Order: sequence, then structure tokens, then C-alpha cells
Amino acid sequence: MAHRHASSGEIVELKALGDALEQHVTHALIKSAQLELVRLVLPAGKALREHRVAGEITVLCVEGVIDILVQGSALRLAAGQLIHLGAGEPHAVRAVTNASALLTICLVAP
Repeated sequence: MAHRHASSGEIVELKALGDALEQHVTHALIKSAQLELVRLVLPAGKALREHRVAGEITVLCVEGVIDILVQGSALRLAAGQLIHLGAGEPHAVRAVTNASALLTICLVAP
């Protein structure tokens, strides 16, 4: 089933998925000309290979534990923790436990 993007002024539910996490997939919540918000859903052990994004990003861990691999180090995020990465910063993501996160991408490059 395709997920639709939220409209301006629409409330988006972002609570922890808990035991239902394994039935969900990563999907974009909001996409506009300047901004994209994505709910990352990562089962334990799943990884996103190293990549870079033209604009700045933030990753807010909603539940579980994830490692953000950046500049040769693994930075561990637990629920409630956030990291900011500058435009073009190479990074990878790895789920230590079942996890979900809110990824915010600035689509307007500096």
C-alpha cells in the first residue's frame, strides 16, 4: 500500500510503533519544495550503506537504538536523541535494535 504525503496543516502521528514495527516500512511523511520528512523503519541489523544528501539533515531516534556512521565513528542514538549532519556529509545508518526514526532533509542545497 502506498503512503500519501501529509498536507499543510495536517497532524502526523509519529508515536513509537512498538511490537508493530516489523509490519511497517520506511516512507515519506511530508515532501515539499524545501523539505522532506521520512519515517525510517529499521529492523535490528538492517543497514543503509554510506551515502550523502545535498542538503542538511537531522535524524531523531523515535524508538530503539541506531548507529549513525560518520567520519569513521559510530554515533549511537537512543530514543529521544537527535543528530544534525551538514550538507553533503557522508554517512551510513545501522539499526542496533528494531528502531524507527524521523529523518528531516533540507532539499534546498546551501
